[in-house]
Amino acid sequence: MLLAGIGAIALAGALYAVALETSVFAVRKLDIVGGTAQEQSELRAALAPELGHSLLRVGAGEVDGQVAKLSDLVRVTFDREFPNTLKLRITPERPVMLLRRRSDTWLVSARGRVMRRLRTPRLSSLPRTYVPKGTDVSVGELLPAKDGGLAAVALAPLSRGTFPSVVRFVRESPSELTLVLGSGLQIRLGGIGDLGLKIAIAKKILHRVGATSATTGYLDVSVPERPVIDAV
Repeated sequence: MLLAGIGAIALAGALYAVALETSVFAVRKLDIVGGTAQEQSELRAALAPELGHSLLRVGAGEVDGQVAKLSDLVRVTFDREFPNTLKLRITPERPVMLLRRRSDTWLVSARGRVMRRLRTPRLSSLPRTYVPKGTDVSVGELLPAKDGGLAAVALAPLSRGTFPSVVRFVRESPSELTLVLGSGLQIRLGGIGDLGLKIAIAKKILHRVGATSATTGYLDVSVPERPVIDAV
């Protein structure tokens, strides 16, 4: 019985070794779910070198290595569908702002990752934040906190209708973040701590005072327990 078991294990190992090399299980098709058509196309091109390799040889290391090169994607999960299909599911980055450095513009995600450079920023309605001339910006990298990273984090939890008008700018300093709405109303958040609470308090106060898309002035929620408003 023991010998039979050992034999079965040895046979299974031999079959696995054959499967690693044989073309029977070679990747012939990439089935991609989620993301935009452009993101799917980018992933398909990135994983093209895996076509023809055995499904058993394609692992997380190979997929993650290619995905890391794509600045539009957070992650990609995959399953093997034998005999020849690699099924992939995309989790895309979510753009939340434009980073401006003089005449240069980049699209930035909710994680603070630089997704791509933009040639026509006027076509975007996303909020802007500005960094000094000498700031280093690299596509695919996460922004440092002081160079736009905090601004992206502040914008990440916002959704349409959070405030009476859209956020047009984010002013960032070492000690304070300020959201500037389209009307000119400033929402002063202070530091990034308790961000969700501060935004919830700001939303409630603006609703209670009947703020509209024309309201100007400021609302300071940097100390959530003692908000201050001066708005008209």
